[in-house]
Amino acid sequence: MIKNGIKKPAFLLLLAALFLVLVACSNGNNETGGKTEETAHSNMNHSGSSEVPDGLMAAKNPKYEVGSQAIIESDHMEGMKGAEATIVGAYDTTVYTISYTPTDGGERVENHKWVIHEEFQDAGDEQFKPGSEIKINAEHMEGMDGVEAEIDSVEATTVYMVDFTTNDGEKVKNHKWVTESELSPVK
Repeated sequence: MIKNGIKKPAFLLLLAALFLVLVACSNGNNETGGKTEETAHSNMNHSGSSEVPDGLMAAKNPKYEVGSQAIIESDHMEGMKGAEATIVGAYDTTVYTISYTPTDGGERVENHKWVIHEEFQDAGDEQFKPGSEIKINAEHMEGMDGVEAEIDSVEATTVYMVDFTTNDGEKVKNHKWVTESELSPVK
């Protein structure tokens, strides 16, 4: 017997039931109540057009040249990490992680990677700072275009548009965006 007269099998059953309730209540949301990066990307437009925003300049000296191959080291979406990518475009810009509530009424998305400077309405030349709120002119995910987003992080880097096949066989064309630090050479 365990303290207070509860028998061990009943206590274990109670613990198991509590565990099941906790697991059932977990729905992929993070502590702030918004979708995590992985669950948010289930609504992502994995493939896209080859068009880029006005003002986006091709990288002068990218580590990965257009037409070359690289391994994706990030997991913005399921099946992406470890995939071999073909570089479709390389651009020097500023990338941001953002948090926002979709225009379609979905749950808040936290730390979405990546939106580039040229995808903000009336972006101008100056980088935005974390905490700034700015309107998005991109539809990487459903309910993203036209939304007011909060900037979580800022990084000046080279970004890449890539074609790849996910680990489960989905062909993705013109995926926007992967940063240079998220790629590694093919061995």
